[in-house]
Amino acid sequence: MKKVLSFLFLSFALVNGFAQTRKAPAYPLITQDPYFSIWSFTDELNTSPTKHWTGTSQSLTSFAKIDGKVYRFLGSPDKSFQSVLPAADEQDYNAQYTEDSPANGWQLNNFNDKGWKTGKGAFGDGEAKTKWKSKDLWVRRTFNLEQTQFQNLNLKLNHDDNVEVYLNGVQVYACQCWTGKYIYIPLNNSKVKLNKGKNVLAIHVKNTAGGQWLDAGLVNEKQITEFQGILPAKQTAVDITATQTKYKFQCGPVNLDVDFLSPLLMNDLDLLSRPVSYVTFKLKSNDGKQHKAEVFFGTSTDLAVNTSAQEVKAEKMVSGNLSVLKAGTVEQPVLKKSGDDLRIDWGHVYVAANKANANQFIANEQEAIKSFINGKTSIATNQRGKKLSLATILTFKNIGNTSTENNILLAYDQGDAIQYFGQNLKSWWNNDGSQNIEKQLDLANAQYKNIVSQCDKFDAQFRKDNIAAGGEEYANLSDVAYRQSVSGHKLVKSPDGELLFLSKENFSNGSINTVDITYPSAPLYLVYNPDLLKGMMNGIFYYSESGKWPKPFAAHDLGTYPLANGQTYGEDMPVEESGNMIILTAAIAKVEGNANYAKKHWKTLSIWADYLSKEGFDPANQLCTDDFAGHLARNANLSVKAIVALGSYGMLAKELGEQATAEKYTKMAKDMALKWMEMADDGDHYALTFDKKNTWSQKYNLVWDKVLNLDIFPKSVYKKEIDFYLKKQNKFGLPLDSRKTYTKSDWIMWTATLADNPADFNKLVKPIYEYALQTPTRVPLSDWHETTDGKQVGFQARSVVGGYSIKLLDKKLNNR
Repeated sequence: MKKVLSFLFLSFALVNGFAQTRKAPAYPLITQDPYFSIWSFTDELNTSPTKHWTGTSQSLTSFAKIDGKVYRFLGSPDKSFQSVLPAADEQDYNAQYTEDSPANGWQLNNFNDKGWKTGKGAFGDGEAKTKWKSKDLWVRRTFNLEQTQFQNLNLKLNHDDNVEVYLNGVQVYACQCWTGKYIYIPLNNSKVKLNKGKNVLAIHVKNTAGGQWLDAGLVNEKQITEFQGILPAKQTAVDITATQTKYKFQCGPVNLDVDFLSPLLMNDLDLLSRPVSYVTFKLKSNDGKQHKAEVFFGTSTDLAVNTSAQEVKAEKMVSGNLSVLKAGTVEQPVLKKSGDDLRIDWGHVYVAANKANANQFIANEQEAIKSFINGKTSIATNQRGKKLSLATILTFKNIGNTSTENNILLAYDQGDAIQYFGQNLKSWWNNDGSQNIEKQLDLANAQYKNIVSQCDKFDAQFRKDNIAAGGEEYANLSDVAYRQSVSGHKLVKSPDGELLFLSKENFSNGSINTVDITYPSAPLYLVYNPDLLKGMMNGIFYYSESGKWPKPFAAHDLGTYPLANGQTYGEDMPVEESGNMIILTAAIAKVEGNANYAKKHWKTLSIWADYLSKEGFDPANQLCTDDFAGHLARNANLSVKAIVALGSYGMLAKELGEQATAEKYTKMAKDMALKWMEMADDGDHYALTFDKKNTWSQKYNLVWDKVLNLDIFPKSVYKKEIDFYLKKQNKFGLPLDSRKTYTKSDWIMWTATLADNPADFNKLVKPIYEYALQTPTRVPLSDWHETTDGKQVGFQARSVVGGYSIKLLDKKLNNR
């Protein structure tokens, strides 16, 4: 069977001109921060629209015109819809609603809803026009139609949670789920009939947990014509390094290289925070002849909106040697929205190119493409509308045997980027307000060759170091993880002048600066710049030390991104977050060779250590970072965290010269470890909880005992667990614990680092690598997947994949 599948895959690849295995579930293109983040979700760059990490289209399209023939190499047509019955993101509407269970027939056209209330859509919490706070909501939206024949009618729906939808009394959709954004459900195959005149869209939605929302309308999918007659470029290779994704294409007689570079170098915070990425085009003849060439690069103004229904304003300008296009929403609702599945809708996107060989204009997306094909480019330099294209045409001199190069600079200026305890903060690069994006674009353009050189050098060293630490497959995973992790944060400066490197908890709940996101992310930053790890921790220390968080344990988060005004998560994780903060403070001391950072926060660390000494060993029924798996009392792995944290605190006390405290907490941790071994013992392994035998879990928290050389647990504990885990693996990895077959890939990497030999380490890492290459879920790397079939369970694009660098950190500290 495997041979047949391999043959079929090879045949498909050869037919499509691309005989190469997958490199990642999705490919990073532009990766700067949680808002400015564009990916390709397919192996070939021209077979899908580019998307924000949330999955919402943010279209980049690019074509090469070679001797009059046009080849498409970036992006593909996205679905386009025309409103039949506008939803609330496009137009205000009234509907009848009730929160009391209605009589039978409530979904029918002739139902009498006179006793129902009238409200404006959308319905829900937060920014909804009509507040809905009960468990159930029934909505009837009556509308009239003159036309009833549509080629491809779709229901446009955004619901939270469970929903059933009827159109003229016929059920057209039902789901025990929630969306968080608009989805489009084709209706042409349903039995529904539209009436000339009165029609009714009737919906019942049930809130099961968390937020609540309902908005719906009808749209007709438009036929796409602008890509007709365009030839697909033949992709011949793709490569991913830490800071770059590089593609190779054949466009008839010309070879084309397309390089995407986001210079996220951690040794240069000004460069790291500069919101400018590069797209470089290199053309070279492959037939020995001279050829004429132009490259079209279209940037959708959807990069600057949360939903494509928002109106934008675009303009053309000049800055130094650059021609620049700029676009942003007309509304500019600065820091007005917070949450998970959101795109930025304030600030401005910029597309810049050297004005000597660039022609830039603004048009709707279809007109921009047609004008390039026909050679009759628009001269529009200012425009308002929706889904506009910021179009750049780069002219290349005669293409011959020597490579000719041009590039695009793509940037996003957020202005106010984060709200921190009521105060708006700008991005690090402009923290004092003395800079502007034009200066940054000019600087980025002038420094281009030097930056490419720096990134090439770093990428090569990063790969070499990871191969030395864990082998080729480990290095491949690390390359995929690097930009995803770094761009999951926003770098700003606090009002007190402290560095803040604030994470967004992508695709889980949208929290900002979540401690149990910082914890798994930490190894990458401990290796390359521990100041960035401090930037993940400074806000949590401030929260406690300012008195804003009065509890004797660490907070879970600072709010909901981008508003860091205080914890918004509904439940505390006392042992989890206190343990995380103490362990990471110790790791910083180990890397830096001093405990200065711990000294600065010693009083707070001591309060948390005291809490763990009382509550950490045998934890009560409380959440931990694996909260998606449910509450657990007497969690053995959480107990390990507390024990290792107490040992870490003892190490820090010794470094600070507090000998009595050091002896007390080190002894406490070692005594607890011996007791833990007795209580968690389950024969050939250690149990999931102290009170449930014939269970097991990954004891990934043990890794810090090894990496920091705390010597709290005997090495035999690591060995016993690793030997057991090797018997429990599935095709795509080691399950998180005995309750389910799903796993967390960051935790597997930590668990694997407990192995005392490369062979066992590689046995645990290889299934993660296979998951990355074979998962059917094409999204930025998910850290929560099924070990049986490789499908995503939840989470994507999260910064926790920085945790893959735990093996690299161990190599750096201990040369293992």
